Amino acid sequence: MTQAHEVYGRIDGPIVMIGFGSIGKGTWPLIERHFEYDASRFTVIEPDPAQANFLRQHDIRHLQVALTPENYREVLGQLFADGAGFCVNLSVDTSSLDLMKFCRELGVLYIDTVVEPWAGFYFDTTENAARTNYALRQAVRDEKAANPGGPTAVSCCGANPGMVIWFVKEALETLARDIGKAISPPRDRAGWAEVMRGLGVKGVHIAERDTQARRMPRPRDVFVNTWSVEGFIAEGFQPAELGWGTHETWFPENGHRHDTGCQSAIWLERPGAITRVHTWCPTPGPQFGYLVTHNEAISIADYYTIGTGQSPEYRPTCHYAYHLCDDAVLSLHEMFGSGRQQTRHHILDADEIVEGADELGVLLYGHAKNALWYGSRLSNAEARDLAPYQNATGLQVSSAVLAGMVWALENPEAGIVETDEMDHARCLAVQRPYLGPVEAHYTEWTPLQDRWEHFPEDIDESDPWLFRNVLAT
Repeated sequence: MTQAHEVYGRIDGPIVMIGFGSIGKGTWPLIERHFEYDASRFTVIEPDPAQANFLRQHDIRHLQVALTPENYREVLGQLFADGAGFCVNLSVDTSSLDLMKFCRELGVLYIDTVVEPWAGFYFDTTENAARTNYALRQAVRDEKAANPGGPTAVSCCGANPGMVIWFVKEALETLARDIGKAISPPRDRAGWAEVMRGLGVKGVHIAERDTQARRMPRPRDVFVNTWSVEGFIAEGFQPAELGWGTHETWFPENGHRHDTGCQSAIWLERPGAITRVHTWCPTPGPQFGYLVTHNEAISIADYYTIGTGQSPEYRPTCHYAYHLCDDAVLSLHEMFGSGRQQTRHHILDADEIVEGADELGVLLYGHAKNALWYGSRLSNAEARDLAPYQNATGLQVSSAVLAGMVWALENPEAGIVETDEMDHARCLAVQRPYLGPVEAHYTEWTPLQDRWEHFPEDIDESDPWLFRNVLAT
């Protein structure tokens, strides 16, 4: 018997998916399940010829072209000639800002999972401050301020950023209830910031552990990952970034502040993919994570700020703490050790993975109960049962894209929005059927515990949750 899936609405006009890698391939069947639309007007823009056979076999219209600054207006303008429809941007090397501006100009709904620049930006730009996610995000925020309202464009709506931002709010509700300060969900940003401050939260780790594995050992000179290799390498080569909280008493020697914008974050003169931090997830307990830059590290710190500038009344520290799957960690060591990118890339699909899960959540720390991890513990086995063409990592992303599309369809004139600004309860109601167990776990662990004591470290025992103690030397 075929399982019935809720249909959330009808998308009138064309649907154009830009990119058909692991996330695009997994998002397409969710769009099929949950929306009414004219399938003859669904188009995939994907330059990789390796995807052409699948798209042809499934009777999906395919434009085998790479969007560029020179052609994107012509290509998209022809596809969206009616002035309606939905653009789902899941590609690398395409400017999110340019595409969302053009879609809004055409009256087309838009969603992406990251603020992506045009090809070459990450590696050709020599000024590190310009390569930060802070700078990329600020350009989108400037556009939002200059052109408020209008057709909805959802910025950065994947697993993280995206799902984890919604988890922060559910975690705050859980923490408030468990310490006897139950709250009514605030209606605005200022209210949520007061809730976080009132609960004594000093900061948030986006704490992730990917344990998905296959039987075959990783070959040499192959970067193996559970999601886009190109996407991870690009963000891994950006400077490490984090939202900088008001409880911090120390500043890193290689740290830099921003003089413009919301000033919620700092960046380090070091690639995120080789910058380690101490963190905690339910299955492994204490672990190292990589301080890879992510939009949510900046947006969460900004959203929960009380006050303005570099010294507000309150701001949480926030950053990603990512332990990739073991094959990806080995690939990372090989790449940085050799000083060159691997010539081949391989994404683990659900059928070759024999064990493991993607444990992705938020670790709220520094409050009366010390630390709370709240998130999805989706196994690959369950992901295979829930949707086709997905491993656990991919399904956490594609289901967030689905939730963001539903929200945009229900709020078509919201302008440019980040996921912090969306209805987290509505979005998670759409996404939750695809997330496996969503759980809350308290821990007494702090970054001062479970460290090697044979060598001196530059730590400050006056407050275990200072970034000085989180950063691994």
